[in-house]
Amino acid sequence: MSVARIQTPGELPEDDQDRSLRPRRLADFVGQESVRDQLSVSIEAAKARGDALDHVLLAGPPGLGKTSLAQIVAEELGVPFIQTAGPALERKGDVAAFLTALEPRAVFFVDEIHRLPRALEETFYPAMEDGQLPITVGQGAGARVVTLDLPPFTLVGATTRAGLLTTPLRDRFGIQHRLEHYDADDLGRIVTRSADLLGIEIDPLGAIAIAARSRGTPRVANRLLKRVRDYAEVRGDGVVTEQVAAHALDLLQVDHEGLDRLDRELLRAICEMFSGGPVGLSTLAVAVGEEQDTIEDVYEPYLLQRGLIERTPRGRVATVRAWRHLGIDPPSEGVKLF
Repeated sequence: MSVARIQTPGELPEDDQDRSLRPRRLADFVGQESVRDQLSVSIEAAKARGDALDHVLLAGPPGLGKTSLAQIVAEELGVPFIQTAGPALERKGDVAAFLTALEPRAVFFVDEIHRLPRALEETFYPAMEDGQLPITVGQGAGARVVTLDLPPFTLVGATTRAGLLTTPLRDRFGIQHRLEHYDADDLGRIVTRSADLLGIEIDPLGAIAIAARSRGTPRVANRLLKRVRDYAEVRGDGVVTEQVAAHALDLLQVDHEGLDRLDRELLRAICEMFSGGPVGLSTLAVAVGEEQDTIEDVYEPYLLQRGLIERTPRGRVATVRAWRHLGIDPPSEGVKLF
């Protein structure tokens, strides 16, 4: 008879490692202090009253912890966690199947909620406000509406593009938070915690070296940590030091600002192909062979945050800082100095 063995995080496949690195409690969640403190108060109040937590909207760039916070909310409340995504909900029957199966006070998480088909939003309105789900039975003149009562539940919506949410849907979320990029100190703490869970030996300067090039994003920090671990094991003694981290990240073409190859290609395209801009998003996407949404949602926010590009009514413009980062002399006019 075979005996099952519990795996440690370091033994898990990489996808499972990603899940194991997620914090399970608010106390373990690093950074986003304001969001964390406000959520803690809301959760404690809901638990004290025995009510379902009000509906929560989490907005912000990818990789900052929206899904982790949704799971933490369910964990802190001690209720089931049900997860789906906006594009996966195509018909009203899909929404009805989820809502009617919810247990009382459960957390229903909809990722990328801004991609929810507009026709389905109206299905959520009575469910969120009144705890009811109207269903049309039959067709034509004989059709009638049957209203089902739903148990109290918490809808947690996550979005990388809050501006695409309709006002009626956004206003039905009683709790709304925006997550911001992390500073190097918080990311260093995240890297150290993840290294401990993965069984990686790392010194404080090694953690800071990885954090400094992680684009202010925990998901990126954890990904780089695993690649630096590989380098340390193959070309070092297994210990992630500042020097080992620097060599590994240079090999991965992640520079001291956290920019990777495509980031630099975007900047080089604006500076060299389009003389510093302005250049439209669609033209830029064709020039670098990437989707517009990927550029706008994944790459641009960090380049804007670092002051390397600027959005104008006519398109994207490179700043003097971008020219200098690429080692190119900027033109004397037409470029904004940061």
